[in-house]
Amino acid sequence: MSRRKGPRQPVFDSRDSLLDASVDGELDLHGSTAAEAPSALRRFLQTWQRRKDGAVVQIITGKGKGSADGPVLRGLVKSLLHGELRAMVGELRLDDGDGAYRVRLR
Repeated sequence: MSRRKGPRQPVFDSRDSLLDASVDGELDLHGSTAAEAPSALRRFLQTWQRRKDGAVVQIITGKGKGSADGPVLRGLVKSLLHGELRAMVGELRLDDGDGAYRVRLR
């Protein structure tokens, strides 16, 4: 029986069932204003909630690099998903590589 020498290295599991799931629908909010985004997001989530139980959707906000005053939509969408739209949200993750939120609906 061989024994390893030295300290054990931590093992990281980078799999995430939500981020790895197939996306059923996508809402791209690029070019939307902060005034337009809440109603568009609400309609989108309601449509997918009716269409499929446990639907996984992606909401693209972008990273805000094109906004003169910095990111607006990312924080707005986050507060909506954690606030008034929370009853529709089963799981939520930020997919920072794509500037998007991945959401599993209830």
